Amino acid sequence: MKKTQLVNPVLDEVRNFSLRYASPLAWVEVVMADFDAFLLDHASAEKKASGMAISLLSHYPDRKDLVAAMAELAVEELVHFREVIKLIQGRGLELLADAPDDYVNRFRRLMRKGSDVYMLDRLLIASIVEARGHERFGLIADALPEGNLKKFYLSITASEARHHILFVDLALKYFSLEEVASRLDELLDEEATIMASLPIKAALH
Repeated sequence: MKKTQLVNPVLDEVRNFSLRYASPLAWVEVVMADFDAFLLDHASAEKKASGMAISLLSHYPDRKDLVAAMAELAVEELVHFREVIKLIQGRGLELLADAPDDYVNRFRRLMRKGSDVYMLDRLLIASIVEARGHERFGLIADALPEGNLKKFYLSITASEARHHILFVDLALKYFSLEEVASRLDELLDEEATIMASLPIKAALH
C-alpha cells in the first residue's frame, strides 16, 4: 500500500510562485518589430547571467550545494550566450558593448545589508529575474513562426523555468520556509512595480 504524501501548500506556492505583473502585448510587438536589437540585448543578458552565477559561487565558497549549482548554471548560461552569438552573426550583426539594465539595477538596490539577509535577497531576486525571463522568452517563442528560432526560444523558456525554481530551492536550503515566503512576497510586489514603470523597448527588460 502506497504511503500518502503530505503536500505543503506554502512550499508549493513558494516553489511555483507567479509574477504579479504581466508583460503587455505591446512589448511583444516592439520586440518582433526589431528582433535584431532584441537578440543583441539577449546576448548581453546571457553573458551577465553566467557572470552572476560565478559571482555567487565566489562569494559563498563554503556553501557546497550553491557552488555546485552555480558552476553548472554558469556553464549553461554561457552555452546560451554562444548560441545567441551564432544567431547574431548569422544575421550579419556584431555584438555591442553591454548597456546598463535598469530593471536589474533597480532590483539589486533592494538587497538588504547583512550577511544572511543579503544572501537570501540575492537568491530570491535571481529567482524572480529568471521567472521574468521565462515569461518573456515564452511570449517570444509563441510569437515566432515555426522553425529553428522558435525551437530555440522554446528551449530557453524551459531553461528559465528550471532556473527560477533552482534559486528558490537554494534559498530554502539555507533559510526557513517562513523567511523565504515572507521576503519573496515583498520582492514580487517590488518587481511588479519596477516592471510597470519601465519603458517598452526591444530588450528582455
